[in-house]
Amino acid sequence: MTADQIATIRSTWNLMGATTDAVAPLFYDRLFTLAPALRPLFPAGDLSGQAEKLGQTLAVVVKSLDDLPRLVPALEALGARHAGYGVEAWHYDVVGQALLETFAEVLGAHFTPAAREAWAAAYTTLAGVMVAAGDAAGNSARVA
Repeated sequence: MTADQIATIRSTWNLMGATTDAVAPLFYDRLFTLAPALRPLFPAGDLSGQAEKLGQTLAVVVKSLDDLPRLVPALEALGARHAGYGVEAWHYDVVGQALLETFAEVLGAHFTPAAREAWAAAYTTLAGVMVAAGDAAGNSARVA
């Protein structure tokens, strides 16, 4: 990721500001519209706890973008946990699409092509770490 991409992500995150509480519900609505089969992977009923985790995770990621190696162990652990919940590699593609579409809705004209590209680059990088860790955890579980 470039310095310009990191700056773009941070500025768009700051633009969301008070609306970050609205991001998670929109995200989950979009995710389950795109892939209803993913709904059973989440807690039944109220997703407020899950929404809070998503917001906290995004905030940490945005803050830590200029030191991605420091995030890797946490991302690997998260990816391994997600594999244990039944998350598959293709799910990350749908999640990324839902996230980008949600940001586009929330930010409107502020979600420029450069902003979309920056968020997509960040998501692809982070999801790649999580998928690899999930694959490794799955392989370890099958071998053991």
